[in-house]
Amino acid sequence: MRTYLDCVPCFIGQALDSARRRTDSPTIQEQLLREALTLASKLSFAKPPPIMGRLLHRRLRELTGQPDPYRTAKHKANQFALRLYPELKELVIQSEDPLGAAAKFAIAGNVIDLGVKTGLTQNDVRSSIQEAIEGHLEPEALEDFRQAVKSAGDILYLADNAGEIVFDCLLIEQMPPGSVTVAVKAGPIINDATREDAEAAGLTDLVEVIDSGDDAPGTVLDLCSPSFRRRFDAAHLVIAKGQGNYETLNECRHRNLFFLLKAKCGVIARDLGCRVGEMVVRRHETFAPHHTRNLGESLT
Repeated sequence: MRTYLDCVPCFIGQALDSARRRTDSPTIQEQLLREALTLASKLSFAKPPPIMGRLLHRRLRELTGQPDPYRTAKHKANQFALRLYPELKELVIQSEDPLGAAAKFAIAGNVIDLGVKTGLTQNDVRSSIQEAIEGHLEPEALEDFRQAVKSAGDILYLADNAGEIVFDCLLIEQMPPGSVTVAVKAGPIINDATREDAEAAGLTDLVEVIDSGDDAPGTVLDLCSPSFRRRFDAAHLVIAKGQGNYETLNECRHRNLFFLLKAKCGVIARDLGCRVGEMVVRRHETFAPHHTRNLGESLT
């Protein structure tokens, strides 16, 4: 997905919010904001938004001297999600459609995105779970997803955020044993999950966990390691969680790719043709991304 004009204010706001969360130094805050403005003035709108996020947060780590500025937030998210896990697992077990229920909870966990909402609270997560319990996934899309999972012998599951990966466990447990490999980021970026988070969530006890070879808040295949790209190409089914993976993969050519996410902003919702806040399960081939839309077109 290309970058829209409406993404630019989000980049600048994210840079300022992130700087304020990570340092009390007005000098560093100002420097990062100025650099963000410079980067925004030079960015290619043909590139997906996570490219800008990758640059901004690498610079934030350099300026603050913190290799993982969101580590504490990620730890809290993992611990909170693990406390919720037993209750949610019981709901999945009791459901008439365990895979469908698990898919809804996995998508509900996609709300744990500090790149979109830096002031996320536990109540926000609980509200997302309640919406999942009461809401519905598109029946045809869910059935398509169910059949794809059932027939795939090699599933590559692209994880998104810390905390969220605990919810992903609920869905992965409904998949054929031994069929799933989970991919995390190779290094810290916002609150995206790394191997450390996968271990904390218990994922490494459940499935094989690899990394993408890069730290973009999405999956930019050209930046990923050769070994990851081989796994991606060879997988019978790729499940891409979250907005960042949608933004970076919605124009790739994998033969069997599904996106699972919660549409958390107007740009994504419009590109997907859904409502803001909607839970989405979508096969890549079944819709045409709106990447030809005029970049200045209003979202309202």
